[in-house]
Amino acid sequence: MKTLYLKYGKEDSLRRFHPWVFSGAIHHFDEQPEEGELVRVCTGDGDFIAIGHWQIGSIAVRVLSFEEEPVNENFWQIRLQHAYEARLAIGVAGNPDNNTYRLVHGEGDNLPGLVIDIYGKTAVMQAHSVGMHVCRQEIATALMKVMEGVIDSIFYKSETTLPFKAALGQENGFLIGNASDNVAVENGLKFHIDWLKGQKTGFFVDQRDNRSLLEHYSKGRSVLNMFCYTGGFSVYAMRGNAKLVHSVDSSAKAVELVNANIDLNFPGDARHAAFAEDAFKYLDEMGDNYDLIILDPPAFAKHKDALRHALKGYTKINQKAFEKIQPGGILFTFSCSQAVNKDQFRLAVFTAAAQAHRKVRILHQLHQPADHPINIYHPEGEYLKGLVLYVE
Repeated sequence: MKTLYLKYGKEDSLRRFHPWVFSGAIHHFDEQPEEGELVRVCTGDGDFIAIGHWQIGSIAVRVLSFEEEPVNENFWQIRLQHAYEARLAIGVAGNPDNNTYRLVHGEGDNLPGLVIDIYGKTAVMQAHSVGMHVCRQEIATALMKVMEGVIDSIFYKSETTLPFKAALGQENGFLIGNASDNVAVENGLKFHIDWLKGQKTGFFVDQRDNRSLLEHYSKGRSVLNMFCYTGGFSVYAMRGNAKLVHSVDSSAKAVELVNANIDLNFPGDARHAAFAEDAFKYLDEMGDNYDLIILDPPAFAKHKDALRHALKGYTKINQKAFEKIQPGGILFTFSCSQAVNKDQFRLAVFTAAAQAHRKVRILHQLHQPADHPINIYHPEGEYLKGLVLYVE
């Protein structure tokens, strides 16, 4: 195994178990590694600190272990077993009313660069680092052992999540099995999962708890679900006895999916309608027809360079919602941009409320669920932020 030597004084964050080595901290290698290869990380004096995957880019090494141990199938099996036990402990796994959950959440499960979501009998694996891509088959084999009898197929979906310059020739497809049943259950509701072409791994698993909260507030309300994607919030609102539910997304494919999910749970129910429309245009033209609005846009800022533009976007869209929502209405508003912290998002929403001249109270401050854990040594893992607001 090749060895990376840090510049003097650059080991402090690793001593605090932060799982990244940045390229600027590197002094030299004893021999240049291939991208995705395992490397030992040592101080300038040669003291061992960690083992991780090397990758070209700002985050040069994603740490797998702070102990000098072999990274083999047994290593993967132990880490995956720990992740599965955590999901059993919090009650999202092993629950007949819920077979949809995140099994591995990157750094939060000490497996940086790896995401695994479970949809019924199918696991969808996604690599965000070259090293995890290289190890995909080993990981899949270990996963089948850990989840024996729980899953029978593993779909690999990493075409869009790996560095485009790495020239890995990655393709989406089944590593093990070939599942045809794409219906999964979340809190007793059924959803078609588009793991082949859908966003992320096919479904926004991270909003499960927030969808349940929305169901609680939906009774008798006229609900607008903006950026609806596959309609998770819409389906929960329907079960919560909303008076009507309108789903809006710029993608015609997403509108097809939300209609399919409504039909799966509430066939022939006339309370729901879906529209393929630009969000800002719809909010401009809709009138004051709704007293419960959900704003769950895609990430406005995927990196810090886009932060200023993103905050303007969050302010603009929330102002539109504040201007149009009925008195006594409730707004669920979210940001999934990792580059936007909680205080910045809250300031953007505060600015929107002030510009709309509405009196607004915070009812809930929302975040990602327990199956998307945050490594205490890696605060960057806290990415989902949400507010539930009462608007006079």
